[in-house]
Amino acid sequence: MKDIISCIEELRLKLDRHRREDLKEYPTRTIFIDPLLQVLGWDVRDLDEVQIEYPTIDGKSVDYAPQINHKPVLFIEAKPLNDPLTDVKSITQVVGYAANAGVVWCILTNGVTYKVYRSTEKAEAPDKLLFEVSIDPKESEGRSVQQIAEQFNRFSRDAMARGVLDEIGEQIFTTGKIRKALDKLFLTPPDNLIRIIRSSIDDETIKPIQVKTALKRLWTQSSEVEIPPSYPIVGEIEKPETKHRRGKDYGEDHHIKGKPREVIELFRTIDKFCRELDPTTVQRKYLAKYISYMYDKAIFCCVHLQKSGLRIWLKLNYSRLENPPDYVRNVSNIGHWGVGDVEIGLDSLEKLQISKSLIRQSFEENK
Repeated sequence: MKDIISCIEELRLKLDRHRREDLKEYPTRTIFIDPLLQVLGWDVRDLDEVQIEYPTIDGKSVDYAPQINHKPVLFIEAKPLNDPLTDVKSITQVVGYAANAGVVWCILTNGVTYKVYRSTEKAEAPDKLLFEVSIDPKESEGRSVQQIAEQFNRFSRDAMARGVLDEIGEQIFTTGKIRKALDKLFLTPPDNLIRIIRSSIDDETIKPIQVKTALKRLWTQSSEVEIPPSYPIVGEIEKPETKHRRGKDYGEDHHIKGKPREVIELFRTIDKFCRELDPTTVQRKYLAKYISYMYDKAIFCCVHLQKSGLRIWLKLNYSRLENPPDYVRNVSNIGHWGVGDVEIGLDSLEKLQISKSLIRQSFEENK
């Protein structure tokens, strides 16, 4: 991990200068991509380990095809340094190349940001994005280089051999599919589900329509509760570019738009956890930059969605925390969105348990 951290720090030193030079694709590969792949265990000079310009079925090629046991396990398509990586055609192309070749994972990168797609998902190409990670400090605000290195390490040679990406992808995409299925089941329950529930209740006085109504109520019981505009959100930093947006209605779509599946599922897990701390009293409010959760009028948690993870702010005293991990930091003297002096940089399922325990602690101390 130390080598990955050192590589990221070295590449950051080169970033501003080469962006001004509007670096083209080939030098981007040479200066930024090759060194990172090398430190991740992929020897780009060994054609038995990384195929360069790997041929596709349509006669074109993919820039890199890292291999294990002489079989490609990853396709990587490179773009110039300043490419925004938002072109749907480019995304569809690399995802299609991987799917057609039977390669599950593919990456679109400009040498700074790496977007990791699962080609086998039944969805539009942009929606196959599992996560993205960037060496740019501006794109990873609030996260340590160690955290960024951990995300890059997910597609290292060793991690790919151990099936790390497969495990993460299975968890995230399967959870999303089940969540969607449950939405459909509970909001428009089929007759057989209603019969099963009525049978389990063992109370013939409860009619099918009552079961249907109760299911919908239970599933949506913590829907957004509007807070009067006069209520002060203490601690929010008012940035000039957002002043003109006062009064605009925000919702979940505003916050999840364009975010990778992992970030969306992490958010929905935290959202559900916060609301279930007290379903009848906890309120949720969508603001321009973050979502706040409060018990009555006492805010205990704020969540901001980034492309690389979540930033969570809690009303806790950092000095009273027992051995907090490195992704939990004191921001009492650092400008930030949201309310609270403790910040969690949540970017993986592995960090959920500790994050939940700290959110619960903030809830208990502020209700």
